[in-house]
Amino acid sequence: MDKEKKQQPWPLIWIAAAILFIILFFFFSSSNLSPTSAEQVSYSEFKKMIEEKKFEEVLIEQNYVRGILKEKGKKKEIRVVKVEDPDLIKLLEKNNIKFSGKETDTWLRDFILAWVIPIVIFILIWRYLFGRLGTGAGITAVGRSKASLYIEKDTGVTFNDVAGVDEAKEELKEVIDFLQHPDKYLRLGGKIPKGVLLVGPTGTGKTLLAKAVAGEAKVPFFSISGSEFVEMFVGVGAARVRDLFAQAEQKAPCIIFIDEIDALGKARIAAPMGGGYEEREHTLQQLLVEMDGFDTKKGIIIMAATNRPEILDPALLRPGRFDRHILVDRPDIKGREDILKVHAKNVKLSADVDLKIIAARTPGFAGADLANVVNEAAILAARKDKNAVELSDFEEAINRAIAGLEKKKKVISKKEQEIIAYHESGHAIAAESVPHADKVHRVSIIPRGIAALGYTLQLPTEDRYLLTKTELLDRLAVLMGGRAAEEIVFNEVSTGAQNDLERATGIARSMVVEYGMSEKLGPVTFERGKKPLFLDIGYMPTTEYSEETSRLIDEEVSRIVKETYSRVKKILEEKKDKLLILGKMLIEKEVIEGDELRRLLAA
Repeated sequence: MDKEKKQQPWPLIWIAAAILFIILFFFFSSSNLSPTSAEQVSYSEFKKMIEEKKFEEVLIEQNYVRGILKEKGKKKEIRVVKVEDPDLIKLLEKNNIKFSGKETDTWLRDFILAWVIPIVIFILIWRYLFGRLGTGAGITAVGRSKASLYIEKDTGVTFNDVAGVDEAKEELKEVIDFLQHPDKYLRLGGKIPKGVLLVGPTGTGKTLLAKAVAGEAKVPFFSISGSEFVEMFVGVGAARVRDLFAQAEQKAPCIIFIDEIDALGKARIAAPMGGGYEEREHTLQQLLVEMDGFDTKKGIIIMAATNRPEILDPALLRPGRFDRHILVDRPDIKGREDILKVHAKNVKLSADVDLKIIAARTPGFAGADLANVVNEAAILAARKDKNAVELSDFEEAINRAIAGLEKKKKVISKKEQEIIAYHESGHAIAAESVPHADKVHRVSIIPRGIAALGYTLQLPTEDRYLLTKTELLDRLAVLMGGRAAEEIVFNEVSTGAQNDLERATGIARSMVVEYGMSEKLGPVTFERGKKPLFLDIGYMPTTEYSEETSRLIDEEVSRIVKETYSRVKKILEEKKDKLLILGKMLIEKEVIEGDELRRLLAA
C-alpha cells in the first residue's frame, strides 16, 4: 500500500508543558527579583536602620530598595518594597550613606512573554489542528484527498475471491476489458463508460467487487468513503474532489472507488437550510464537474457503491456520469453455497458438513452474513476443543445469527414458561396446518437475543421472489397462531404477541395499500414513491387519497387481520389435543426439531 506517511502532531500536553517551563524560567531568572537570601523588613524599620547608620550602601531599584549592612566577612542585604518617599534621599544624604539607582533591564523578558510565547502557542495549536484534519502536517493538507491508493498487487482480491454475484461479475468483466484494451473500443468510435454504480443491500460484497475489478485489471485503485469528503471547513470537500481527480490522472489508467456515495450524493433540495448542507452540495457539484471534465481516453473509471439509490441526486445517475447501474443482490441458494465455499476453504470441516444444507438453511443471508456464520461456527468448535467444525456448530451459528445468543441462565417463572411454550406451539401447529407456509425447522423456548423469549424457526424449501395473496394470508395465520393458542389454553392473552401483531398488521396494510389485494378498494396502489421529510432527516411514503379512502383502508386492514385470526383460532381448536401435548413437551425438552413435530401431528 503506497500511502503518504502521516506526521504525528505533538500531543497538547507536551506543548503545554514546554510553554509553562519557558514562562517559569523567565519569571524566576528575572533580575527584577532580589536574591532569596535578602531579609524583608517594613519600610518604617528600614528608615530607622538608615538613621542608625547601619547600612554601608543603599541600592534604589524599580520596585525594591536594598540596603547592604556593615558587617565584616560577608555582605548581608535588607530588602524593602519601594514606596514613593521624596524624603528618602534627604535622609540618606543626612546620614552620609552612599546610595545609587539601578535600572532593571526587563525588555527582553517582556518581549518574550508578551509577543514571542503567544505567537509560538498560536503556531503550535494551528499546526496541531491542521495536522489532524489533513493527510499530512500543514495547512495545505486540508484540501488533499484522503483516498487510499492500492497498487495492483496490494488489493489482494480477484474474481476468484468473489462468489454468489455471477451476473454482476459478467458486467464488470467488460469494465476490465475497457481498462486493459481501450483501443479495441475507441477504434470503432465507442467511449469507455465513465462511471459504474454498484447498488444492493448491505453486506452483499459491493466493495469487494470493486477491489476485485482493480485486481483483475492490474491498475491502481483509489478507495475513499463518501463521508470523508465533507469537513467542518467550507470548500474542503470540493478541494479534496479536485485533488483526487488530479492524483487519478497521474496514475491513469486507474479506478476511483467511492464507497457509501449516498453520504455525498444525496438529492439536492430547493431551499437548503444550514451551512453543512450547502458544503455537501458544493462538494457534490464539484464531483459532477470533475466527472464531466476528465478525458475517458486516459482510462479513468469511477466506481461507487450504495444501498440507498433512491436518495441519490438525479444528476449523478444520468448517462455520461454513472453510465452503468449494476445490481449486487442477495445470493440465491447456489450463490450462498459458492460463498460458503470461499469462506470455508481455510476452515477444517468435519465429514458431516454439507455446505448445500447450510446454504438451504440460510435464505436471505448476504455474503457478510455467511462469512459471519462460518466464523462463528469455527469459534464455537474451538471453544468446545473439537478437531473440526461440525454441522451442529453451523446450526448453532445460524440460530445465533437469526435469533441472537442463547440465554439459558435467564430466570423465567413457571407460569411465564407455560405461556411461552403454548405460544410457540401455536405458531408451529399453524405453520404445519396451512398449505403455503414454510416448514418448521425447530421450535424453542430458550430465550435468545434482546427480547426473544422463544422462537419458531421456519425454513423455505426454495428462494422466493413473488408471493401470492393466499401465501400472504398463510403467513398472517402463522403470525397470529401464538396469540390464538394463548387464548385457547388460558382464556386470556399476554403481551408476548406484540411483535407478531406488528408484523401481521404491516403485511395486511401492504396487501391493501401497495399490492391492490383488497376486493373493496380494488386493484389500486395508494403509495406513490417517497418524498423527503422536513429538514431532510429521512423519507416517508407519499399519500394522495381522501379521508374516506383512509377510513376504508383501515377497515380493510382490520378485516383481514380479524378474519385470519378467526381462521387460525378455529384450526388450533380442532387440534387442541396436539397443542396441549406439544406445549408440555416444550416445557420438558425446551427444543423440538421439525421432524419430531411432524410425527406428533401425524399420530
